[in-house]
Amino acid sequence: MKKYAYNEITFLQFVFIINNMTVSIGFLAAPRVLAEQAGTDGWITLILGWSLTVAASLIVVQVMKRCPDGTLLDLLTRLWGKWAGKAGAVLLALYFFYYGYVGLVYTILILKTWPLPMTPAYLIMLLLLIPTYMITRNGVRILGRYAELILFISLWIPFVYMLPLKEVNWLYLLPVLKEGWKPILTGVPTLFYYNIGFATTFILYPPLKDKRKASAALTLSSTLTMLSYLFVTLACFVYFSPDEITEFNEPGIFVLKAIEFKYIERIEVTFIAFYLLIFSMSWIPLMYLTSYCTSWMARKQDHRVTICGWLCCCSASARFSSCLPMIRAILWRKFSAISALAWNTYFPSASSCFYGSMTTLNGG
Repeated sequence: MKKYAYNEITFLQFVFIINNMTVSIGFLAAPRVLAEQAGTDGWITLILGWSLTVAASLIVVQVMKRCPDGTLLDLLTRLWGKWAGKAGAVLLALYFFYYGYVGLVYTILILKTWPLPMTPAYLIMLLLLIPTYMITRNGVRILGRYAELILFISLWIPFVYMLPLKEVNWLYLLPVLKEGWKPILTGVPTLFYYNIGFATTFILYPPLKDKRKASAALTLSSTLTMLSYLFVTLACFVYFSPDEITEFNEPGIFVLKAIEFKYIERIEVTFIAFYLLIFSMSWIPLMYLTSYCTSWMARKQDHRVTICGWLCCCSASARFSSCLPMIRAILWRKFSAISALAWNTYFPSASSCFYGSMTTLNGG
């Protein structure tokens, strides 16, 4: 009997979990980040980042094919012993928790700025953590179904961003390569923060029902993510001038101010209320992955206790709600730089090491 027989996810659920996770993290702020790094040529940076993400994803699949019924933690234990597996579990748990916590804090700050300015931050956090526990306690299958639901009820978003396009200036995109390739290439590492989704393959690969389609699933997920970012980036680049776009923290929200209806005065506030469902994918899957790594280290099948522990840590931080903007800013600057460095140096060598070790272990 298969280890994940009652907790498998389908091809589309695998795609939607990774896609929703990556889109939720930076969809609204990515245009500003790209404009600061590469100007209006930032859309080229997106394409280059997509190609690197696809290449890295295919390497991950080749690594996991050597241990199809186990996660990266099982692979580390098989290769180098239980202490290597436990060390990997600690690092992955902290890694996933960091990204999940930043996504949660970012969502709270957005809600405090726009629809709920008078609501205390700790109360918003508690309200967000309740559905987080309800979903994550039931395992990856329910998480996959939730990701499907989120995607299907969010299909209207591209049509909303088409409404402001009647007031744009396409000349803002010209000339292409106005400052050469250097700003474009230096802007690629900034995208690595938004591509955490592929790293979850180390944990989500074993529950995948049809593992032969893992490479296609990751390629499709990365492509959908790139197209989503490309769409909102181009929409913001042609709506705001090159000097104006960097003045907004979330250009993806401010561009909606151009939309006017007789029966809705501030469409962007309504948009954020609906987009909250997508925001939830920036921390709910990562909290599940964090609890999985902790439970694996403790050799427990039931991860509900560890989920409660990690969520209590988030709740405790709400006591310092006034410091949340500063905390997020510090974590963003420091850890984004570390992630970019790790992506460019550690990840390629580690993947090659895993693949080579498994080839030797299996006799070529």
